[in-house]
Amino acid sequence: MILRRLGPNADSALCVGGHNCPNIFELTTGDFAVVGTDITALESGFLPPQAGCGPQERIVRVPRQILVQARNDIPTSL
Repeated sequence: MILRRLGPNADSALCVGGHNCPNIFELTTGDFAVVGTDITALESGFLPPQAGCGPQERIVRVPRQILVQARNDIPTSL
């Protein structure tokens, strides 16, 4: 379950009519969920050798603005 959104509400320039709204959420488990554009098909062949993308995983692009604005809400400790 989603505990909270990290950063400010979605910027109207990025979010149109409730679609294409990149967000970062903290889950009740302590994990994070990210809404972004699926770029798996474009980027999976360009990952560094020590990185991988499993069958159930996706590479998601999050606009810099969203991540930078969420920085103060991201916990600094486990």
